[in-house]
Amino acid sequence: MQVKRNQIFCLCLLIASMAANSLWAQTPKEIPTAEPFTGRVVLDGLESPWGMIWGPEGKLWITERQGKSVVSVDPATAEKTVLLQIDEVFTGPQHEGILGLALAPNFASSGLLYLTYTYKDGDKELQKIVTYKYDPNNKKLTDPKEIFAGLPAWSDHNGGRLIFGPDGKLYLSKGELGSNQGANRCKPNEAQRLPTADEVAKKDWSGYLGKVLRLNPDGSIPDDNPTIAGVKSHVFTVGHRNPQGLKFVGDKLFSVEQGPSTDDELNLLVSGGNYGWPLIAGYPDDQAYAYINWSAVDGCEKIDGSVYLPPDQPSEKETKWNRQDYQEPIRTFYTVPSFYNFQDAKFGQLAYLGWATIAPASLDYYPADGPIKAWQNSILISSLKNGAIYRVPLSADQKQAQGDIVKYFHTRNRYRQVLVSQDGKTIYVITDKAGNMLDENGLPSQEPANPGALLAFEYQGQ
Repeated sequence: MQVKRNQIFCLCLLIASMAANSLWAQTPKEIPTAEPFTGRVVLDGLESPWGMIWGPEGKLWITERQGKSVVSVDPATAEKTVLLQIDEVFTGPQHEGILGLALAPNFASSGLLYLTYTYKDGDKELQKIVTYKYDPNNKKLTDPKEIFAGLPAWSDHNGGRLIFGPDGKLYLSKGELGSNQGANRCKPNEAQRLPTADEVAKKDWSGYLGKVLRLNPDGSIPDDNPTIAGVKSHVFTVGHRNPQGLKFVGDKLFSVEQGPSTDDELNLLVSGGNYGWPLIAGYPDDQAYAYINWSAVDGCEKIDGSVYLPPDQPSEKETKWNRQDYQEPIRTFYTVPSFYNFQDAKFGQLAYLGWATIAPASLDYYPADGPIKAWQNSILISSLKNGAIYRVPLSADQKQAQGDIVKYFHTRNRYRQVLVSQDGKTIYVITDKAGNMLDENGLPSQEPANPGALLAFEYQGQ
């Protein structure tokens, strides 16, 4: 009997230990951060999270770019539910897979989610927008309906942010596929090329690269879209590099896009506006950037195709380009002089991590009546390179950036998207599963501290 009692006692200890370990495994990991905030890991193990929105019942809906899925996460309990898995999705290491998502304005009655992702049609890599209907009883997204397809895609600069405006129209950011630089240096950059009437009639969307698009909810062209160069199309704005962030503040549409080696941009988008790329990066100041059409150079496949300004190549100064429809950014990250050192030895083979850019991947708005008074009426921008949130205060009319840029919550991660909680007290961030970034000491790293995670930074002030 004594042996059995000891066995039972040991078994109870084992069960208690396993329960304690399980509880410990679910305890959120703290992230060191400055007061009056605390930081924690809500959930990790996400397969390259890319897009994040507020779904029903206070849940966060997140796209897993490489996981080919949409998941729902309860930010209070970290409970994760897979809402959708899409076999058709084509994934890649960085820019391909499931990207942005947006709830229909009438979601309460329609249950419609809009989703954009990359796919293959034969040898062609393309992008589409599909709607799904949410079944609240089974917690699933069903009944897919393709509303817009055949948009060119590639392994670089697909853009991909999806958002509805207060006008009921759907907006999609589209990059220029990394053309005219690096491995894509022999492909002409078409961010300034406009679609022809014949192309639009044939549903040839090749002229849509480097643009922000505006669509009706059924994918058609809105009647009040701008007519640019005599053609009305889905094109809302022109001349973008890789715009990965879109956010409406009232009726104003803000965008962030990644610059080349300088001049990431925060833009205020206006219908028919031209934002300059690739002829202008940041402001037309002739500082540290000039457009070189590498794709037109004989033997382009043998040249470096760098995005910073090299010597001994014919180039076009920014100030040479003069257009009435050109729109300057309201803030850059960062404008530097032409003598800036783009090859700092301390960054080694990852020299681009030392360039004057933050690689913005998303933005959100901190409201004018939010509980964090110092943050009121500010744009929040997530950085891939620096693993941080940058706060840009706005003027009272929200048409200009005002005051200093402030950096928060730096960790050794790539911050893919930032989202403010509904009560304004928590800042949520999703992180890339892998990639290059700067560590706590400002040195290159390839080991994120929290790969594929949902982080929460909570305000503890009055």
